[in-house]
Amino acid sequence: RFSCRRLGGGLVQAGESLRLSCAADEHLFSSYNIGWFRQAPGKDREFVAGIGWGGSLTRYSDSVKGRFTISKDDARNTVDLQMNSLKPEDTAVYYCGATRRSGWFIEEMDHWGTGTLVTVSS
Repeated sequence: RFSCRRLGGGLVQAGESLRLSCAADEHLFSSYNIGWFRQAPGKDREFVAGIGWGGSLTRYSDSVKGRFTISKDDARNTVDLQMNSLKPEDTAVYYCGATRRSGWFIEEMDHWGTGTLVTVSS
């Protein structure tokens, strides 16, 4: 079981915020490294943010540092992505992925969630 959803509308204005949530089963949540990825129209899928299975180690792409925050919610078994100061360049389909290997390389992801579209207007 691995699914992603957005909290609120998928269309937002530049500068606004949006929160995405990835719900995982107990096994994935507790023992896999989980990351958020995105794929813009006509572009390849890229890494956005990652969090270690323990919930303490995080990593962000340069394009979202200082604006996005990834976190784990133990009560809900979710990995959330708080997206602040959104830009039109953030428009993409966002995916969560999980791997038991170190790092958050796309080619090493063992599981993928269904994507959710985020559109940021200018």
